[in-house]
Amino acid sequence: MLSKVKSISFLIICGSVLFFSQKILFASEGPLKIVATQTLFADIVKQIGKDKVEVKYIAQPKFNVHFIQPKPSDVRNVVKADLYVNAGLDLEAWSGPLLEAAGRPEFFSGAERNLDLSKGITILNPPTQPISRAQGDIHSFGNPHYNMNPENAKIMAETVLEKLKEIDPKNTSYYEENAKAFISHLEGKISEWKKLCADFKGQEIISYHEDIAYFADFLGLKAEQFIEPKPGIPPTPKHLEFLEEYVKANHIKAIVMPTYYPKDAAEKLSQRVGTKVVTICQNVGEIPGTDDTFSFFDYNFKQISEALE
Repeated sequence: MLSKVKSISFLIICGSVLFFSQKILFASEGPLKIVATQTLFADIVKQIGKDKVEVKYIAQPKFNVHFIQPKPSDVRNVVKADLYVNAGLDLEAWSGPLLEAAGRPEFFSGAERNLDLSKGITILNPPTQPISRAQGDIHSFGNPHYNMNPENAKIMAETVLEKLKEIDPKNTSYYEENAKAFISHLEGKISEWKKLCADFKGQEIISYHEDIAYFADFLGLKAEQFIEPKPGIPPTPKHLEFLEEYVKANHIKAIVMPTYYPKDAAEKLSQRVGTKVVTICQNVGEIPGTDDTFSFFDYNFKQISEALE
């Protein structure tokens, strides 16, 4: 992973070094130029900033966010930006090299124009013991997929609001009004989603990867076994045999998959035990009809409710 990230940084720098040598100042007129790492983050910023912001994103939603390779155009967008919005933690390993290539210290982790949306969110499953590669692809700060819980979207919206007010104080009341409307709508939808899935609380599901944790926590579902025997490690025949017996013994109704992981193992397991394979999105726009925060969560909760009924 580290060598891949370094190579990305090298290619970006080599492709754009002349462009980056220019001194870029923050925009003083027109909409704020904002770069978000992911589409959900971009949508939340847009919902609050509306016509006062111009938002671009880096990670195409149809790809696994762990393995994005930023393009020279992404670096150019960061160079011209007023704010960089990201997941924080260690989910986006490519983010650091991208920012180094852009040469904007104010966007580096912890700096004033770097908005880390993990702030204020309770992170699940932080490591309690020293991490080693033998454990698979373990995240050093805990599970970074907090975007899968809509209650965390409220926290992210509040974080975005405070930063927009800080860097563009003349439009404070405008941002506050938009954030209030967004959060109010989201709270109504959260009640709707919980009601939709209330009868399934306590049920257990199988997931391909541990990115399901926040989704399961929101619904009160159990997710303790995975298609991957360890994070980032493809399933072996022996592990699939174990899962087959586990699914039968625990009467599990659903195997949950993102769109971008290989489905062969899940489909093979499904054929053996008769359990449904359910595809859910990890980000806004991953499939048609999931083009904003609300439709993204709508799709996911509808998918799981139909599988577990």
